[in-house]
Amino acid sequence: MDSIPALTIEDVANIDGVLQDYLQKSESDLSVVIDKGGNVISQYGDLDVMDVTIIAALAAGSFAATKELARRIGEVEFNALYHQGNGSHIFMNSVDDDTIMITVFGGQTTVGLVRFYSTGAAAGLANVLRRLRDKNNPGFQFDKADIAEARIAG
Repeated sequence: MDSIPALTIEDVANIDGVLQDYLQKSESDLSVVIDKGGNVISQYGDLDVMDVTIIAALAAGSFAATKELARRIGEVEFNALYHQGNGSHIFMNSVDDDTIMITVFGGQTTVGLVRFYSTGAAAGLANVLRRLRDKNNPGFQFDKADIAEARIAG
């Protein structure tokens, strides 16, 4: 799993712009972007809906468990999960190999609308995150001449 790069104010604004557009179009309450380890990358919307940190950890665990379920039926992975409640619902989908987007919504919208707009939002987020990873991680370069000979204590 790639590490999440350090985010600048501009990076956060780019991610928030994607999430804001997504929430408006899908008529959802909250969207949270996490890595597959459960770490929150970004969140946008009504933060009173839930404890974001706990939901992020549980969502990451849910994705990990369903990956094994998918493997058992011959799939590589399920790229989306939906949990329906009596009033609030959660839709989770993969953004890229390392990132998940969680959406919380209520009765004012439908899972179909959320799912439809989540595809474009995930693609937009994947592009932003890919640019960040490329910008912040130009690659590891090693030159053995940079290492001075030193005696190892023994």
